[in-house]
Amino acid sequence: MAAVLNVREDAAAVPIPSADELVERARAMVPVLKARSRQATKDRRIPDETIAEMQEAGFFRILQPKRWGGYEMHPNVFFDVQKLLAEGCMSTGWVYGVVGGHPYELALFHDQAQHDVWGKDTSVLVSSSYQPVGKVEHAEGGFYLSGRWGFSSGSEHCDWVLLGAVVPPAKEGDAPDMRTFLLPRSDYVIEDAWDTFGLQGTGSQDIVVNRAFVPDYRTHRAADGFMGTNPGQVENDAPLFRLPWAQVFLRLVSTAALGGAKAAINAAVEITRNRVSTNTGKASKGDPVLLNAIAQAIAQVDEMEVVLRRNFAEMIATVEKGDPLPMDRRTLFRYQSASVVRRCADLVDTLLPLLGGRAIYNSSPIVQPWLDLNAARAHVANDPNNMGPDLTNGLMGEGPSFLFL
Repeated sequence: MAAVLNVREDAAAVPIPSADELVERARAMVPVLKARSRQATKDRRIPDETIAEMQEAGFFRILQPKRWGGYEMHPNVFFDVQKLLAEGCMSTGWVYGVVGGHPYELALFHDQAQHDVWGKDTSVLVSSSYQPVGKVEHAEGGFYLSGRWGFSSGSEHCDWVLLGAVVPPAKEGDAPDMRTFLLPRSDYVIEDAWDTFGLQGTGSQDIVVNRAFVPDYRTHRAADGFMGTNPGQVENDAPLFRLPWAQVFLRLVSTAALGGAKAAINAAVEITRNRVSTNTGKASKGDPVLLNAIAQAIAQVDEMEVVLRRNFAEMIATVEKGDPLPMDRRTLFRYQSASVVRRCADLVDTLLPLLGGRAIYNSSPIVQPWLDLNAARAHVANDPNNMGPDLTNGLMGEGPSFLFL
């Protein structure tokens, strides 16, 4: 235990950069990430040097508890960094959002689970797949977990994984219990299964577990994340950790789209600036339909950013006062987050056919962001149709259909 305490004392002494410093570090990485993006796509994973540079910049510590060397910053700082990284390479922004957000959920786990992961090294990274597909068996002091999970972004860079599964009732008549299980690398195998048309660089491989024992303290109940009754809030008692976990998670998988959309808009502006049609001889910069499509994309991305920034500012202000978050605001915020990816993809879908034949070549700078945005639409949290009924039903006095709020 003494070694653990020393690690935590050293971590607490780490100087915390300002929000502006972190954002500027992310901005400085944009051209580097653009230069590496093709290699990331080819290799189907983020380069090791990119992960190392994000570690060095302190990005993975933004939502980590201070007691473990983190910065405990406002989530909007995290999302500002994520958007910039995604503007350079959307796969990188996606991996950062997912892996960089896990220190937040780990802070909600029992304190012993945090010791297991960060006790010797506070920079350890964790991947995930929240698909509730695992087979769970009750055991003394915990559970046996088995199964195969897909879509574990950045898993090859991580030493632990968070996996979703439904715990069957221990007694007849009890309700099933949705949980996240935390496992070390020794308890699972990563299998290469990531072959997609977009977000190739995320390396979202499969995770295979063969009846690994998971102690009860290394599980996190979805109900606790929903109700704000997380065991980790005893030690990590900052207002930040009183936010509903799902509200944070939803943004982790939608925010990269804003950076990807900006990359696509920037590409469209560059193409428009210089393109002259070989068929008509007309300059694209004189095409009012194209110019209006670009303007619409710029304006709507800006609107989405403003709304999402307001949402987290409101949530943080509410929990800082010690007040609960009203359910109608939670359902609204969830719907707005879920709408982001599809709206961004639709905006770029409109732009692409207006930019001429050269824009469809893989060498075109708009193609990869376009593919990435359309791939990101597939995530269950990025489908507003899953979220809309709760928002509307709430206006009619009905409760939420599930705990993803």
